[in-house]
Amino acid sequence: MRERIDQLVHNLSKTIVGKAEAIRLVLVALFSGGHALLEDVPGVGKTLLAKSLARCIDGKFQRIQCTPDLLPTDITGANIWNPSNGEFQFLPGPVFANILLTDEVNRAAPRTQSALLEVMEEQQVTIDGVSRSVPDPFFVIATQNPIEYQGTFPLPEAQMDRFALSFSLGYPTESEELKMLQRLQAGITPEDLQPCITLSEMQELRRQCAQVKIEHSLQQYILDLVRATRQDEDITLGVSPRGAIALYRAIQALALLEGRDYAIPDDVKLLTPHVLAHRLIPAGGHRATAIIERLLKSIAIP
Repeated sequence: MRERIDQLVHNLSKTIVGKAEAIRLVLVALFSGGHALLEDVPGVGKTLLAKSLARCIDGKFQRIQCTPDLLPTDITGANIWNPSNGEFQFLPGPVFANILLTDEVNRAAPRTQSALLEVMEEQQVTIDGVSRSVPDPFFVIATQNPIEYQGTFPLPEAQMDRFALSFSLGYPTESEELKMLQRLQAGITPEDLQPCITLSEMQELRRQCAQVKIEHSLQQYILDLVRATRQDEDITLGVSPRGAIALYRAIQALALLEGRDYAIPDDVKLLTPHVLAHRLIPAGGHRATAIIERLLKSIAIP
């Protein structure tokens, strides 16, 4: 699958200029079977990244623009009465997709946010007592603006814990922004990208990720980092066991993305801030990322 992965990265680079790190992180989330939370200001390419990824894997793309009046059934779908046959007919919502972009997720009311809890964890939705599976693979990219909080509902801890990785794209450099403007003349859009990997190959990639070896001392290193967050005096709520599993799987995915069938300590150091920081509740005004960086420096590397 090495050639497929390289082509996937190359394709995404055609529309996403100068964001190699963001591309790598979103692919880690996808390969590991998790979901990604993008916390960034508007206009830096979050939607473009999601649409390009869906096109590259030849998957179905759906987008939800979250607003306070959005209902749970607007996401999951609902049973609608069909007068022609006198029966209820299920009308699927946008959640039945391979790539689901949930834009400004913190603008949805808590009841609507909770509609994503089941599907993000179990890849199914239950409506009127009937469970329906969503397509496989199923990958959620949620966005929220870290600057503007007026009219928003902060995501609860249970919701944050569903995201494997959290990161931001950031503003491009001057040369990258110039290159982006120059590409406007070429008119390259996500629709112009050619699929380079099938959905069945995507499933095979996930199976290969699960085979990546993580040596025992590295497993203990992961555990030491996670458990340290539960004992640190600057942290009110530490990382859950789900967070430890998410870090483990993300490390396997990064190793595969880098062409290895084994993990190394640098994989742990790179991914820990993106996997663990958003799961913490810091105490006393401390920043979660700063706490994670301190823990990485204090815990011995195997």
